[in-house]
Amino acid sequence: MSVPVPTFAVVGRVNMGKSAVIATLLEIDDNELIRVSPTPGETTRCHPHRVVFGERECVRFIDTPGFSRPIEAMRAIQTIHGEGTPGLETLAKFVAEADGDFVDEKNLLEPLLAGAGILYVVDPAKPLRDDFLAEMEILRWTGRPRLALLNRRENAIGPDEESWKTRLGGAFNLVRTFDAHHARYEERLRLLKALLDIEETHHAQLQDTIRLVEDEWHRRREEAAETLITFLESALGLRVSATLEERDLLVPSRREKKAEELSKRYFLKLAEIERACFSELLKIHRHHLLQADHNPEAFQGIDLESAETWTKWGLGRGQLAVISAVVGGSAGLAVDVATGGLSHGAGTIFGALGGGIAAWFKGGSLPDLRLSLTGGVKLGTGEGKSLVVGPPGNPNFPWVLLDGALTRYRRMLSRAHGRRDVELLDGGETGFTRAFPPERRAVLSKWFTSCLKAAPNRALEPEVFDALLESLEEAAEDSK
Repeated sequence: MSVPVPTFAVVGRVNMGKSAVIATLLEIDDNELIRVSPTPGETTRCHPHRVVFGERECVRFIDTPGFSRPIEAMRAIQTIHGEGTPGLETLAKFVAEADGDFVDEKNLLEPLLAGAGILYVVDPAKPLRDDFLAEMEILRWTGRPRLALLNRRENAIGPDEESWKTRLGGAFNLVRTFDAHHARYEERLRLLKALLDIEETHHAQLQDTIRLVEDEWHRRREEAAETLITFLESALGLRVSATLEERDLLVPSRREKKAEELSKRYFLKLAEIERACFSELLKIHRHHLLQADHNPEAFQGIDLESAETWTKWGLGRGQLAVISAVVGGSAGLAVDVATGGLSHGAGTIFGALGGGIAAWFKGGSLPDLRLSLTGGVKLGTGEGKSLVVGPPGNPNFPWVLLDGALTRYRRMLSRAHGRRDVELLDGGETGFTRAFPPERRAVLSKWFTSCLKAAPNRALEPEVFDALLESLEEAAEDSK
């Protein structure tokens, strides 16, 4: 015999944020699944939303239409019952006998008559009027487990909030505050745990569900760490190449054009790698309305053209000096020269390459963007010469990439799924890497150095994974 699924009906007046609460609690930012709108009366019938792990339904939340005529409905129920306090039997008669004037009230009472608990959502910024008191009374008559939720807007405390709490405390088993448009993972988890305090029948099932939610969150963090490893390894090991014909070596304008085209190709490829990383992180955290870019096809990635990027993210000068001493030097733009007796034109090629990349960076205005030309241009033997461009020579480059990813991760976690505005996944004002403990910086720097050589140190990856996991946890704490 199957055990009934714990079910909670989300009820309240129209436009109090019922749908937004469910959307945030269940991480659904898709209007096709949960419509969140400031237009009153968007929810006109009951919509079940299931929390499923594997193939097992663990909890069910029912989005109900709001009360539309609570005072009149309360009087009608009292008339049916007569003297004394109405109960489930009277409410069932009301649902069966009431006319079309109480369609919303009948619809929202049906799941309660079937055994659902109650999650009553109110906006404490609204004045506490008689119609709200009538709603509370009707819900109290059901005798079902009842949790009242003060759905604050922008965490603002309304002038009547204490009055709300007093009244709700007399009619509900528990009263909690929530902000459906800003609640983070911890607030969502606390709300789920609050259900344990009102629901005894399904206590074990709810505990198991909470454990599954916590386990899933931990798995997401691990998936995000793996995504960062893939991103950093790919970005730091990125190389693009072009073939220079003999005539390209001899004509300065052709050399310069080739070098500039190659540098642009490099940064476009880098943007593609970044886009894949951010898209995967958004997928892990179930975001559709938080976007990596307005136009994914023209995604530009972390703004390496901006001097501000290099000043607010990455390590400080002193930290870079220490890291260089520990690791034995930083990697630069890999430019290797094998002249094969064809040294003519090599110096000019280097100058053109440096000029092309500097042009991409707005005339080389970025601080400390040292473009080392000792390892990424390969002049081989034969008719064509291979020109290979790798990562910028600035030793802060890996740290800037990591900070850019971590600040966007922080932004993802701070975005509640109850919001319905489209927003860009931008970074933050400050990064994280400067506050890393020295041991973490040392491990990451050694790994970065190997990645910059396009030969990632696999033996270091377990330590790198742990370091990135800790970094993501710190970013999550900072998002609160």
